[in-house]
Amino acid sequence: MRASCQLSLPFSSDPTLGDCRALPIDSQFDIVFANTLAKFESYNKHLYRPNTYLHKWWARRCGSTFRLILKHLVQDEFQRDYYTPGGLEGKIILDPMMGGGTTLHEAIRLGANVIGADIDPIPVLQARATLSDIPLRHVETAFDEFYRVLRDELVSYFVTHCPACGQSTEVRFTLYGLRRRCACGPALFVDSTVLRHESDGSTTHICPRCHAIGHNDEACHCPSGSGTPLIEKGTKSCETCGASYQDDYETPYYARYAPLAIVGQCTHHGLFFAQPTSDDLSCIARANAVRTDLNFGPPSDFAIEPGPKSADLVRRGITSYLDLFSSRQLLVLRRAIDLMPSFDPLIRLNLALLVSTSLEFNSMLCGYKGSHQRRPGAIRHTFSHHAYSFPYTALENNLLFPEKASGTLQGLFHTRIRRARRWALQPKERLIKNSSSQVVPLQGEVDAGIEVNRFADLRSGTRRFLLIQGSSASLGLENDSVDFVVTDPPYFDSVQYSDLATFFRVWLKQLVPADAQWDYNLAESAVDQHTNGKGQYTKVLSAIFAECHRILRKDRGRLIFTFHHWNPKGWAALTLALRQARFVLLNRYVVHSENPISVHIANLKALSHDAILVLAPVEAGVARQWEFPTAINKSDSLRFCEDCATALGWMLSTNFGDAEVEQRWRKLLE
Repeated sequence: MRASCQLSLPFSSDPTLGDCRALPIDSQFDIVFANTLAKFESYNKHLYRPNTYLHKWWARRCGSTFRLILKHLVQDEFQRDYYTPGGLEGKIILDPMMGGGTTLHEAIRLGANVIGADIDPIPVLQARATLSDIPLRHVETAFDEFYRVLRDELVSYFVTHCPACGQSTEVRFTLYGLRRRCACGPALFVDSTVLRHESDGSTTHICPRCHAIGHNDEACHCPSGSGTPLIEKGTKSCETCGASYQDDYETPYYARYAPLAIVGQCTHHGLFFAQPTSDDLSCIARANAVRTDLNFGPPSDFAIEPGPKSADLVRRGITSYLDLFSSRQLLVLRRAIDLMPSFDPLIRLNLALLVSTSLEFNSMLCGYKGSHQRRPGAIRHTFSHHAYSFPYTALENNLLFPEKASGTLQGLFHTRIRRARRWALQPKERLIKNSSSQVVPLQGEVDAGIEVNRFADLRSGTRRFLLIQGSSASLGLENDSVDFVVTDPPYFDSVQYSDLATFFRVWLKQLVPADAQWDYNLAESAVDQHTNGKGQYTKVLSAIFAECHRILRKDRGRLIFTFHHWNPKGWAALTLALRQARFVLLNRYVVHSENPISVHIANLKALSHDAILVLAPVEAGVARQWEFPTAINKSDSLRFCEDCATALGWMLSTNFGDAEVEQRWRKLLE
């Protein structure tokens, strides 16, 4: 058994205190242990929980933290140990904002029956695919056939030749430069003319005049003006004419780039960089010639609606999601869509999600970070910054490349399905000793279950799951029917998942059109366009929490979730939503949550901790007297979250009007 860390609580003397602590999490949580695990996991979350990472989703929390939360809900002391399977048999757990599905996976591993709900179809489809117990061999057989057909029909578009020996081989990826203009004429922009730093200190680079590929410090003797000038990013104006460089927003996005380097793999000479030959350019031209014949349905299905993130596309003259892909990439997608109906439903869903998530590594929004000495050849994927970014050096990946390279179907199938399925049959956890970790298999535990379509089917058996796509403000479940609600609400602002997810939804709608409700009301999403300044977050979250209150057991039911935010408006909105839904705060704990070097938060004043908030319905009669903090520690992420959570507990017990709550938070945090 692990000993749990007790957090001192500002409780008043209350004769009902013994009843309040019927659940371990009400009064204790192993914070030291949670932080130790989370600090390891936050650097590579997908490696620690591979079965939850079939498809891209944003802002995932550490699975180890949620496992520990759930373990603190276990009544049997002997099953409360982190490394002991089970403990939640007979319990029904709801996640009304399931996103990446962390709660569902962790709870079902512990034997609970679970309900997952989300307004976006992608979380629902991912949960169905990853929680369903499908024999791996069936998925492997289907993928092999799917992949074979794609390669047989389309690999000719990716043929190249080794520049050293002329051997026919396959393009691994193609690097492009961005076309721009000044008064002198056209120019090509790249992130860097250095293509690769070799381990021996040498470099592979591209000539800025003729675009030839060179090595080491060898000079290119081409005459000046022998080609379109190649310019590194950061140059604002032409040194010859003085005019500013301009982008061409009239040309379709994919055509704004010109091929500069072919990267391939020769069996004799290894990885090579080569200037495109006439044959290479012919492959690209052949794909461009048939692009207009590819029928993806009505253009409106791919039209870009300006949102908080997609507005960046529209501002650059991009009006269709189709234009974000090269012609060769569209050829693969069109054929993949055609093949889907030939597979059984769950197999088809897994393949569709695999193809969809691969798009993050296979669009013309992908950049190249191969010149980096630490990670040569790596792809900067589409959402590496949790937003749309527009590279100067664009990377056109070969989705059909026959090796397990970054972003290829082979590589993604191995990591997102094969490895994930094997892990699901024998989940493993990290045992930390002396700052190092070792893998510990959990005998008898399984990360899979049986899907049911009725709530009544959750009243018996174990590891059953019910999935609901729609607004969690009205789930259609019985009153007092759920034991615990464990979730991770959407961020107050900045990361608009619904808007970004449209990049994938337009393709999944083509791949599995009958598997979800694709046209839904974005106004019901707390993370859509109107989250800022208009009360949408409070309104939607309050309705969801009110529904949680209705269906949660009033005696020992708990609402538990993680939260952090610098913005006083975020904390005020959360306070109002919880108070309107009639919850009180029993306890709060603070745990590590974010890797501080993650690209989307690096060099920002970002919080690296989450507050775990443990709440109960007011009907439980759990009166807590929280002391109002006179000041919030803003210099430390952990103390900040702890102080804010304490202030939240105090404000939930007041009768302040909405304006007073907002004013109090402003005074505390501004």
